[in-house]
Amino acid sequence: MEQLSLFDDRKQAAPLASRLRPDCLDDYVGQKHLIGKGTILRRLIEEDQISSMIFWGPPGVGKTTLARIIANQTRAEFVEFSAVTSGIKEIKEVMVQAEQNRKMGIRTLLFADEIHRFNKAQQDAFLPFVEKGSIILVGATTENPSFEINSALLSRCKVFILKALQEEDVKELLLYALKSKKGFGNLKISIEDAHLTAIARFSNGDARTALNTLEMAVSNGRMNEEAVLCVEEEILAQCMNRRSLLYDKNGEEHYNLISALHKSMRNSDPDAAVYWMCRMLDGGEDPLYIARRLVRFASEDIGMADSHALLTAVSAYQACHFLGMPECDVHLTHAVVYLSMAPKSNALYRACESCKEDVRELPAEPVPLHICNAPTGLMKQLNYGKGYVYAHDTEEKISNMQCLPDTLTGRRYYCPGEEGEEGRIKKRLEEILEWKRKN
Repeated sequence: MEQLSLFDDRKQAAPLASRLRPDCLDDYVGQKHLIGKGTILRRLIEEDQISSMIFWGPPGVGKTTLARIIANQTRAEFVEFSAVTSGIKEIKEVMVQAEQNRKMGIRTLLFADEIHRFNKAQQDAFLPFVEKGSIILVGATTENPSFEINSALLSRCKVFILKALQEEDVKELLLYALKSKKGFGNLKISIEDAHLTAIARFSNGDARTALNTLEMAVSNGRMNEEAVLCVEEEILAQCMNRRSLLYDKNGEEHYNLISALHKSMRNSDPDAAVYWMCRMLDGGEDPLYIARRLVRFASEDIGMADSHALLTAVSAYQACHFLGMPECDVHLTHAVVYLSMAPKSNALYRACESCKEDVRELPAEPVPLHICNAPTGLMKQLNYGKGYVYAHDTEEKISNMQCLPDTLTGRRYYCPGEEGEEGRIKKRLEEILEWKRKN
């Protein structure tokens, strides 16, 4: 005879997170800034006056749940679309039906989960129908809409930002899961409050992660003699052996983290810089990408204040290339700390940007003849190279020869600061300029 467990009830077959999905705003956990009493979005939902909108936030914060609550409370026909299974043909068929419904006074609410996965052609297919009101588009996305959604479509949707759940919100949800008949309310479960706090903290604001972790821990609990299912610390620790931090190598969080690393180093904060670097590595970032950004930083933010910074960054890149992960993490740490603690100067960056602006905006001036080579007799007859002074032949090893075009005479691009070695370089440059003025 097949042995059955406490979890073989076919009504309990769905994952815990799905069973506990709320049907109304009063049961919705978190996002008080959007759906708390008296907020604009709540009033629009309750009065059935919603327009096209995008819900943007990290995974597990209730985007899809909120969209389904809207579907339950609206008097519109509800259609759910998937970017994976829905092509242009299916979209157009739904749009034709939506236009017919509109003529009969029936609204169509189209829910597009993970709307950032729809390609440009699919998004363009929505646009005319959103514009004339044939459909109310409700999209959910984990990616920054500015990057992933067509600007024309985005301009016709209100974007609502959903935040990661607070620890107390997640804990409230876990307690509800233990008491609710839709959750584990039919079981006698023993779990310490500290363990619930640990799960809430581990979830990193993701309700789905928290509920999945609780379900796994309960499923592996030990039944005692009083028929109480005990969740032991050892089992819970195995369920939480590693937190999956939010990171998308091609999405907004990728740019947020590299920005945090760059700005922490610029602010001479090695602890923060190492933290953001490790966050990127933990998320699966290519160490060579980080190393390339360090090479850029060495010249952009340190430059001549400490030229060894560039050597250190390039060496770290080579070490990452030789070893790869996980061994190269310490080499990246070496470079990140060195760059964080080095004296800072953006004089090279400013010189480069200022010069590029002149190159773009000003006419392309010819090279002064006296610094042109004259490899042929004709070029010599045309005064190529005439008046050139070989600096090594002078006592000071410099000359007062003009090297910029006439229209840029006296233009200064490189203006060194006082930090580190650049202070010495500044003094040297001032001496050269003073000598040229006198001669």
